[in-house]
Amino acid sequence: MLKLYNTLTRKKEVFRPLKNKKVNLFVCGPTVYDFAHIGHARTYLVFDVIAKYLKQKKYKILYLQNITDIDDKIIDRASKEKVFWKDLSRKFEKEYFKDMKALNINSVSKYARATDHIKEIISQVERLLEKGYAYQIEDGIYYDISKFKDYGKLSKRTVSMAEDAVTRIDIAKEKRNIGDFCLWKKSKLGEPRWKSPWFSGRPGWHIEDTAITEKYFGPQYDIHGGARDLIFPHHEAEIAQMEVISGKKPMVKYWLHTGFLTVKGIKMAKSLGNFVTVRDFLKNHSPRILRFFVLKTHYRSPIDYSEKEIEQVKRQLERIDEFIEKIQNPKSNHSPFPMGWVAPPLFKGGGKIQNKSKIQISKFERQFNEALEDNFNTPKAIAIIFDLVNRGNSLIAQNKLTQADARNILEFLKKIDKVFNFIFWEKPKEKIPRNILKLVKEREEYRKKGDWKSADEVRKKVKEMGWQIEDTEEGPKIKRL
Repeated sequence: MLKLYNTLTRKKEVFRPLKNKKVNLFVCGPTVYDFAHIGHARTYLVFDVIAKYLKQKKYKILYLQNITDIDDKIIDRASKEKVFWKDLSRKFEKEYFKDMKALNINSVSKYARATDHIKEIISQVERLLEKGYAYQIEDGIYYDISKFKDYGKLSKRTVSMAEDAVTRIDIAKEKRNIGDFCLWKKSKLGEPRWKSPWFSGRPGWHIEDTAITEKYFGPQYDIHGGARDLIFPHHEAEIAQMEVISGKKPMVKYWLHTGFLTVKGIKMAKSLGNFVTVRDFLKNHSPRILRFFVLKTHYRSPIDYSEKEIEQVKRQLERIDEFIEKIQNPKSNHSPFPMGWVAPPLFKGGGKIQNKSKIQISKFERQFNEALEDNFNTPKAIAIIFDLVNRGNSLIAQNKLTQADARNILEFLKKIDKVFNFIFWEKPKEKIPRNILKLVKEREEYRKKGDWKSADEVRKKVKEMGWQIEDTEEGPKIKRL
């Protein structure tokens, strides 16, 4: 039974979608004025796993993510770089999609740009004005937070505490309350603008999300996700807007928020300059390393980033790789099986399994599911993977791992990797230097002549150069040490 920690109620709740097995999931997407950093990637990786797990459990998912392609930050950067604002936002939107593809984040059903939903945004502003929750001043139309009695229920803040907002707070002297936020901004000279019933302008930040979700989900839906710094004022503003427009509560049944990714205990942020972009990370590390790094910590907890931690992640992944190599490739020197052993049908397409299994894979599968059903406890689920690796290695050491065990282990790991996507990551083929290839060829000539001493000397020389020769039935295999 899946349980989720709901930020709105501050407790774990049994997951019951509004409409049987149909789940509408919305996650706040990027503001496309710069490259995404790995703090952003953490949130998108987490919800990629959540969406994939729900799909595996036969839920029908519509996963929607917005793209903020009009914003003060976009306008400011475009002005500084002397480029058209749309060209800038489209450029970084493409870069964002490249990063998501590289990280195998592919569970989003639809991306929705703010500028493609101006009609829906204007409609929501009109209805808020009609209901008396919005008002017009010189520079725009604002939401009056004092009118919404439930304001603060998500963040547990009162209206008087709204002045603590530090994220994109709207400054205007004519505002009724310091925490009132802009729904529709009057465009300044040279700024992008759209026609409206009031004046040419552009949308505020908060209104785009509710306009987009109302169009695709209606007034109420199942899950809203995002980083915890969006709880206030952004998500609080969304509730205030949508629940007034629709008259229905709650706007969202389950609110899920990810913890910060920090550097030396300080939140990673572009404003602080302590960030690592996804593309810079991927210049030095495999994408699977970032997936594993994120998932080994619970999504609600903070993660502190360091290269030391990344090196530990690499070593942990190597343990998994080595174990899989042993049971998946029977011709490997690491394999526990005799040379004539037929690999499991799932991977090699042959063989009839007759050996009785010594590993109860159903127990590991049950424990894995129990971990994820407990508010997506990925570190506990990963610990279960390593328990399985340890158990398998123990049987290999005793020469007791059966063909049935190998088949069941690989089937289980394949299944869970459809959710996690860091186990069977296709490794890029490394180009072997010509001088190494020449030495390996030379060694093969010595071996044909029976000159084993010279062959061993070449092997030693290759090893000193950082490469390893592994002899197989198909010939020598060369790997970097």
